[in-house]
Amino acid sequence: MSETKGIVHSIQSLGTVDGPGIRFVVFLKGCNLRCGCCHNPDTWDMSGGTEYTPEEIVNKAIRYKEYFGKQGGITLSGGEPLLQAEFAKEIFALAKENGLNTCLDTSGSILNDDVKALLEVTDRVLLDIKYTSDEQYKQFVGCSLAKPLEFLDYLENKKIPTTLRQVIIPTLNDSEENVLLLKRLADSHKAVDKIELLPFKKICQVKYDNMKIPFPFAHLPEPTKDLLQSLQKLI
Repeated sequence: MSETKGIVHSIQSLGTVDGPGIRFVVFLKGCNLRCGCCHNPDTWDMSGGTEYTPEEIVNKAIRYKEYFGKQGGITLSGGEPLLQAEFAKEIFALAKENGLNTCLDTSGSILNDDVKALLEVTDRVLLDIKYTSDEQYKQFVGCSLAKPLEFLDYLENKKIPTTLRQVIIPTLNDSEENVLLLKRLADSHKAVDKIELLPFKKICQVKYDNMKIPFPFAHLPEPTKDLLQSLQKLI
């Protein structure tokens, strides 16, 4: 039994949007960034979560193995799972021992030895490239664009299958220019085999209200289906 323990915000037993197939999705606590569009401000702080060992997580996931099929498996999301990289690594190593596909949903803003060890047992990465402008990254995310680009280059070197994801936020990154830059980034990295454009949503407003903090992007509109479809065609 591992002595490593991690702090979990919540678990979704049969997720369909966090990686290929049906996924057992674990949302970890803690985030080093403060994205203006964040859906989960309740994951920022490490406090208030539930403590688990890697064995406890994987034993829960195995119960759903029959639903995963060939593509499904376990996804670690957050928050930012790279903040608990050692815990995440032990989960993925155990998952692979039990024949489960492993998927990491991350902003790619941390790359240290613990993260590199985690990536050794990661089958796929969902990498959020939030903007293609360094200025917007610094203003609306809290780090430089260089951080996720360095992470992407590492995934390329390691030949780890990667999905690029971007939340489309009207007035900020909903231009053809931005999406074409994202496509160019994908085309220059063979590890990237998919791009997902996701709609900005304001359903999270209630979380901000409950936490008594302002939602930075409350004033911005949600994208229309037509806009998303037209941008998707560029890819």
